[in-house]
Amino acid sequence: MAQSDVHTFVPDDFDVPQQLIHASFRLEPLGVQHNERDYAAWTGSMDHIKATPGFVGAPWPHEMSLDENSDDLARHADDFAGRRGFTYTVLDDTNDVIGCVYIYPGRTEEFDARVTSWVRADRTRLDHVLHRAVSRWLADRWPFASIDYAERSVT
Repeated sequence: MAQSDVHTFVPDDFDVPQQLIHASFRLEPLGVQHNERDYAAWTGSMDHIKATPGFVGAPWPHEMSLDENSDDLARHADDFAGRRGFTYTVLDDTNDVIGCVYIYPGRTEEFDARVTSWVRADRTRLDHVLHRAVSRWLADRWPFASIDYAERSVT
């Protein structure tokens, strides 16, 4: 790895996963191509997301326009390309957006990464399934020793 004064989130030689396939959903990098479906997913589920572990008391979600959402998705895609953070959309078998997973640097020295995820209010049964699948994926495929990812209750 090249010497740098900038802390890198993942090693330069780490092959960032481009997907996670599960029987109930699949993850792929979030981008502006998901804008309308992403916007519909989270704007219709704001109260549910605000009550989801990892989002309680967080500044997002908040009202914004479809154009502002597109700008936000472009920022996430830019973070992904720059290896500063990795946001994945959660898609069902019809390619509808049913949630998101965010993998970003930890907020304290205690954690290498902070992970948050949400599912739409009409897919709450998948919240624990997504959490379990992502936790396993992180342990198996990602280079993090310590991850801050809020636990879920089994419902």
